[in-house]
Amino acid sequence: MASSSTEYGKAENNATEAGSNSQHISVKEWHSIDQVVSELSARNYVIERSLATAVFLALKLQKPLLLEGEAGVGKTEIAKVLADTMAARLIRLQCYEGLDVSSAVYEWNYARQMLQIRLMEADSTNNSQGGETQELFGPEFLIKRPLLQALESSNENPTVLLIDELDRADEEFEAFLLEVLSDFQVTVPEIGTIRAERPPVVIITSNRTREIHDALKRRCLYHWIDYPSLEKEYKILLAKVPEAPENLAQQVVGFIQELRKIELYKLPGVAETIDWAEALVALDQRDLDEKVVEETLGVILKYQEDVEKLKGDKVRSLVTRAKQHAQNRK
Repeated sequence: MASSSTEYGKAENNATEAGSNSQHISVKEWHSIDQVVSELSARNYVIERSLATAVFLALKLQKPLLLEGEAGVGKTEIAKVLADTMAARLIRLQCYEGLDVSSAVYEWNYARQMLQIRLMEADSTNNSQGGETQELFGPEFLIKRPLLQALESSNENPTVLLIDELDRADEEFEAFLLEVLSDFQVTVPEIGTIRAERPPVVIITSNRTREIHDALKRRCLYHWIDYPSLEKEYKILLAKVPEAPENLAQQVVGFIQELRKIELYKLPGVAETIDWAEALVALDQRDLDEKVVEETLGVILKYQEDVEKLKGDKVRSLVTRAKQHAQNRK
């Protein structure tokens, strides 16, 4: 078992507040796909059976789950909701260009080592070079980064490891993950191999800005999360923004669904749909109109070219079609 860690980076003990009063499920108590659907739905995550199947198999087979899809479709949220469901510690490794082993796995506490050297120099009775080396590279001088922290998972203290946006990291970094994902262990040359008492639940996300290497994919279960259907997105919006008037929620979802049919630099994800609904509620809107839509386009579109492309007739047309979607539901 890995020794106790030094807190560092994005280690979250309380993953979410949602569902905090619900009964927690232990790592060994997942018995069916229906249970996954039920537990995640109870925490306001609207999940399709195909994704629930992938999550269930990842839990039962103790294999990492690689989720790919466009930004804002709910990949990261899966890890947060699972951590909340199991009362597990959520450790998040946010990937970025240049991420290396010292930031993701471990590094030595050089300041503490220098202090130890000075203490040993002051101790005139310590003349053993080998002993000094052993003391300077012991577990107490090891700073554990997210991947090494995740190996402390146990039956009593489960861990959900979220490796977020792996496609943003350099291809070379994937090599560091192979040992962790294959055997749930990390080798520290000066100490030896540190193994997990129990494998953590591992969720890996990718926005597919580049292809993930086959060697890593072979170690994972895989699922693609697409933009949701109109009906599913409406359910998500009702769950996440319950204060939104029903008519407004229907129009917002209809507008976003129609908007995704237009060729834009960056299509809005579900996260933008939720943000927009919250913004419209904050503005006391109960109905979409062209003026309000144009004034709030910056909530759902993040590029000026896309905003300019929509203004005027296109916004008017989208609002009309959104209201038709809402009318057809009645």
